[in-house]
Amino acid sequence: MFFYTRYPNSGVLKAYFPDVRFNKVITAQLVKWFSNFREFFYQQIEKYARQCLAEGLRNPEDLTVTPNCELYRVLNLHYNRSNQINVPISFQKATQGALREFFVAIQQQKDHESSWKKSIYKIMQQYEDQMPDFFKNDHWMHSI
Repeated sequence: MFFYTRYPNSGVLKAYFPDVRFNKVITAQLVKWFSNFREFFYQQIEKYARQCLAEGLRNPEDLTVTPNCELYRVLNLHYNRSNQINVPISFQKATQGALREFFVAIQQQKDHESSWKKSIYKIMQQYEDQMPDFFKNDHWMHSI
């Protein structure tokens, strides 16, 4: 699910987890899981952006994310350990967009400011994608 949306609201979570009996505690736990997923995602992006700057890259347009690059492989392994899901192209675009945003922010030393990541998070919401309907099926794991 994280490949499609990094910021699901409780309505989306309820729609795509039909087998879960939602209450405040369970909803809060799912929201927390996504927060943890985002934290890992952004930590990896920031680490990779800093590495690229340290290696002398200067143009954010030179940063491309492909299924063969190290960053993509690390993220795919983390979120798709058994490789059961075909990662949508939108995730690749979101990863590349985040990488470029972090790269530019660090390059411009915005990382010295408090809350410097907030503007990146807002930009990243434009990369949200529609969830496929197959996720609504209780037995979707058996169909892949």
